[in-house]
Amino acid sequence: MPVRSRLVTAGLGTAVLGLLAGGALVAVRSGPDAMAGKGVNAADPAFWGPTAVGAYLDYGPDGVRRMGELSRWLGGTELRVGHSYLPGDVWENIEGRPGFLAAWAAWRKASPDRMFVLNTPMLERNEDHVPDEEVRGLLRAGADGRFDGHFRELARRLVLLGVPDTVLVLGWEMNGTTYTHRCGPDPEAWKAYWKRIVTAMRSVPGQRFRFDFAPSRGLDAVPWTECYPGDDVVDIIGMDSYDQPPARSFEEQVNEPYGLRRHVDFAAEHGKPVSYPEWGLFRNGDNPAYMRGMLEWMERHKPVYQTITDYCPHGVWQCAENPESSRVYREMLSAGPDGVEPAASDSPPVATEAPEPTPEPEGTAELEGPAPEPEWEPVTEPEADPVTVTEPEPEPEPGTGGDPWCVTVPLSAWLGPWMPDPEVCAEE
Repeated sequence: MPVRSRLVTAGLGTAVLGLLAGGALVAVRSGPDAMAGKGVNAADPAFWGPTAVGAYLDYGPDGVRRMGELSRWLGGTELRVGHSYLPGDVWENIEGRPGFLAAWAAWRKASPDRMFVLNTPMLERNEDHVPDEEVRGLLRAGADGRFDGHFRELARRLVLLGVPDTVLVLGWEMNGTTYTHRCGPDPEAWKAYWKRIVTAMRSVPGQRFRFDFAPSRGLDAVPWTECYPGDDVVDIIGMDSYDQPPARSFEEQVNEPYGLRRHVDFAAEHGKPVSYPEWGLFRNGDNPAYMRGMLEWMERHKPVYQTITDYCPHGVWQCAENPESSRVYREMLSAGPDGVEPAASDSPPVATEAPEPTPEPEGTAELEGPAPEPEWEPVTEPEADPVTVTEPEPEPEPGTGGDPWCVTVPLSAWLGPWMPDPEVCAEE
């Protein structure tokens, strides 16, 4: 479906309800926010509480629906992290179109314990294999502030949708060569550009964003420590860690240069907590030893959150190719007593198609993780009349009820004169 049509699909109704809820506009500081500035070490797991578990299941509304299905498959384990990606094709999509973000915003606001993690590209044409010389020029333009407005708009939309505490995985896997937002062509400009983005987004009233610096594991095109932009503009130090060469065992993944041990040590040196936004199986196949090793590693080091990439070849629920690893994951994360696996009849994995990983440039195939970001059609300017849509409305969040109420919302002031002001109804 063209991106323009997505804006006026069922997701828009959820977006409007998010604006009406208003909870984010007068946000109450709690948890880590309430503890900030009181001498508490942010690298201490007690600062954040128990590790929040989730998965990348799909970038859109299907991912929201599958969260409940995966929880049931795990015997009722609470999945507190929803993970999505902004498309990096054009700036209009990096700004976060409301129809795209609405379903995740509604899911996040349904429970105060939930966390929304959003991978955010730093440049458009993010998977177009832009040459180094052009990347260098774009990074320097970003460092000079040329793209600040795009990120202020993203921040404004997230606040209006009621998710001002979104965790933004900005410029992920910057130490590789897959993405246009890579660091290697000019690390100093990349760091300066990161600072500009964070400053621009933090300038928006009502925001409480957390910024996650998440390289890929190991020594890639450039050591990821050379890209670190500074403690004042980083809240979490993450790592994308897939089971692939050159590491042949989990122990090697821990101890390799710029591997898992360097990650947790570096974070501790900078007083930051860790996260694992992307992890899962890959070129080493169905590997239960890796699965057990990774889950035990996270149990010891207490990341803020961890979200497995759950589609083939990486996943354990939506991918039938990894039965042994799936068994380990289910046993270790099951909500059943003593980790007992739920009955086989409990919500078996669904058969779904997932985006294929982006092919890596020649010579780096063994170093970089997959790119789950989906292909999106280019955005065109909207016509005068709204598009007639046929997609069904998303299912409401559980726990709502009562008499409906309706109100006319002036969306034209936000989205432009082409969008009529709708009457929106909701249950109290």
